[in-house]
Amino acid sequence: MTSEISRDEVRSAIEDKLCAHFGITSADATDDQVFQASAMVIREIMSRLLAVEETKAPEREVHYLSMEFLMGRSLRKNAFNLGLESALAGALEDLGRSSADIFEAEPDAGLGNGGLGRLAACYMDSMATLGIPATGYSICYELGMFRQRIVDGKQTEVADDWRTAAESWLVPRYDESVEVRFGGQVSPHWDSMGRYHAEYTGYTAVTAIPRDMLIAGYGGKVVDTLRLWDARSPDVLDMYLFSEGEYVKSMENRTMAEVITKVLYPADDNIEGKTLRLKQQYFFVSATAQTIVRGHMRRWGDVKSFARHHTIQINDTHPTLVIPELMRLFMDEHGLGWDESWDIVKNCVAYTNHTVMSEALETWPQDLIQKLLPRVWEIMCEINRRWCEYLVKSFGGGEKVGRNLIIRDGQVHMANLCLAACYKVNGVSALHGEILKNDLFHDIYTLRPERFTYVTNGIDHRRWLAQINPRLHGLVCELLGGDGYLTAPEELIKLKDFASDAEVRRRMTEIKLQNKRDFAAFAVKNDGFVLNPDAVMDVQVKRLHEYKRQLMCAMLITHLQTMLHDNPNMDFLPCTFVFGAKAAAGYKTAKRIIELICSLQKDIDADPVCKDRLQVYFMENYRVSAAEALMPAAQVSEQISTAGKEASGTGNMKLMMNGAVTIGTLDGANVEMYQRLGDDNMFLFGLHADEVASLRQSGYDPKAVSDANPVIHDVVDRLSRGFSDGKNYSDLVSQLLYGGDQYMVLADFADYLECHKRLYTAISDPGELSRLSLVNVAESGVFAADRAIREYAENIWRIG
Repeated sequence: MTSEISRDEVRSAIEDKLCAHFGITSADATDDQVFQASAMVIREIMSRLLAVEETKAPEREVHYLSMEFLMGRSLRKNAFNLGLESALAGALEDLGRSSADIFEAEPDAGLGNGGLGRLAACYMDSMATLGIPATGYSICYELGMFRQRIVDGKQTEVADDWRTAAESWLVPRYDESVEVRFGGQVSPHWDSMGRYHAEYTGYTAVTAIPRDMLIAGYGGKVVDTLRLWDARSPDVLDMYLFSEGEYVKSMENRTMAEVITKVLYPADDNIEGKTLRLKQQYFFVSATAQTIVRGHMRRWGDVKSFARHHTIQINDTHPTLVIPELMRLFMDEHGLGWDESWDIVKNCVAYTNHTVMSEALETWPQDLIQKLLPRVWEIMCEINRRWCEYLVKSFGGGEKVGRNLIIRDGQVHMANLCLAACYKVNGVSALHGEILKNDLFHDIYTLRPERFTYVTNGIDHRRWLAQINPRLHGLVCELLGGDGYLTAPEELIKLKDFASDAEVRRRMTEIKLQNKRDFAAFAVKNDGFVLNPDAVMDVQVKRLHEYKRQLMCAMLITHLQTMLHDNPNMDFLPCTFVFGAKAAAGYKTAKRIIELICSLQKDIDADPVCKDRLQVYFMENYRVSAAEALMPAAQVSEQISTAGKEASGTGNMKLMMNGAVTIGTLDGANVEMYQRLGDDNMFLFGLHADEVASLRQSGYDPKAVSDANPVIHDVVDRLSRGFSDGKNYSDLVSQLLYGGDQYMVLADFADYLECHKRLYTAISDPGELSRLSLVNVAESGVFAADRAIREYAENIWRIG
């Protein structure tokens, strides 16, 4: 058992790594070197566990494909799951180090952007904890998404070189490298049996090198692998060009290969960016599919049994090309016919959808796929032809056929390819599941209702409660009589028995205050921001997108500032609004909303009327480690997306689990939160999804809404006039008033304002705030990732 390893043994192992790898003693090592040595020790323990596991080959395996895995920091998490956190902390103390400083030395793994990647990370932890034989697959991005810097109130993107310091976690497996091919030509060839063979020539080859990151399940019994693909050129250097003095050109092939894994989500508002994104997706799925098939053949020897032993879960449409790639492998490499190959593929690939907006469904220009992936293009054309025949047979032609084709109007529609091939299609909340069936994919649902389901997202409660909020964890364990909730999160519901206990409420209040003080220290260190820990912490942290409506929260703050100026002596519960968000580099409106929030922050910070009453804090470079500092301190959770636009959400669950009170719309997983919390414990406002559609159809006029409401009129006027930094936001106002207000900000604002008043009236009573906080923690157990993974295993992956 790993928990039996003593602090002395851990200390000795760290000292050994420092000497062997850095040629240095612990007394002279930097914190970064001590971190890397500690990571090597933990990684080697996991490697030994994995070696034991690999002698017990499973009957059926899960392969989880995602373009993002937002892992955050791994040292403390893996030590916690292995039962070694106290031994590691003690060993570091014996070496004269602070464990907090060493944990802080680890960079966040830059493998994701937002909820999609964090969900995948939580699921990897739960799959390992529940003993599900699973491997995650993604790209080993050298620079990740980007490091956000706020310069002159604007987002600036800086390269995030996370890998240099994180190499200790990555195990290169050069012996399992594979070749991925781009471009070239496909020539038809018919053998003597009349069977078609594709002859692929003139292609450019890229070598995919796996770098494995090991993930320990809680209890240290199972270790799963996250396989990250690194791109390299087989031609390291053109020696002829180099000898001729063409030094840059001699490395062109190497550079063009390595750029594939350089950054996550390169801007795709130009053809070069689109080409790179498509290359990334195919590189990732081709390397993955080749590896899975090769492993299957090594174990089972017969490719025809593939679907019996493997299930491939694609997390959103980014990995969809695995469908034609598997067809290519089965037909071209293993000699199967079309029908045999298709029968395997349609029984082993499942698709998780993460959007409810049809305009957000992924498409690719047909000519780009045709040029970059000629053999895959041939296969996709044949899938589309057969799918079209099926649709015509089912619908008899017309609109229903056209809008469900995989290839139409010069575009390849990836979600439609998933609908044609995948044996299960799932949404990520109950509401989302209904939207898929009744709206987004309704046509196909009528033909194949048994394929559609939903699994509400879940979060790793061991990380997002026990690990990041030790004070609350201690109280929970005390009240529940132990830490059994770590493997049975449903036990949290028993906390409701203490909701009326005055002493428990007092301790909840004290814990939250201490957590806010900790976060205030983080804010000073991270951004030099002096946060008032005695104010209510009102939080909106998520990817910046218009439908998430950070703009509406900014409008509320503008109104509150105006109220204080109009009546400086009014009763006003002090509050600090905390934002954390990155906007995609090419998303101009989102970046303008960040600029607006920064203008508000600067204006309010310099406003004497707002001193000690109203604050705005925009966290620079929001990331997993920043979320871990923030979540325990949050008191109000802003989940205010336009109803019918958010598939699920996971930030709402993390905040709920740490005792924040939600103000939100009936959208995504908010619906299921509300079913558990009710009106007494959650604050709802706004149009419902069907009401949004009805209002839009009846002729929504945002200008008329503004003209009829003096508060809205004053807020938009203030945004147009601008702030003390000389910036105005008339462009954002014009989008609202004259651009159709696509996400119903003005339609919902009055109700949002009223709901906010009700919420703040309720929480002005400290006893009621602590009661609300405890009830939210108690009801959060159902949103644990363990529950979600059990549902996937039973209902989708067919692993008992």
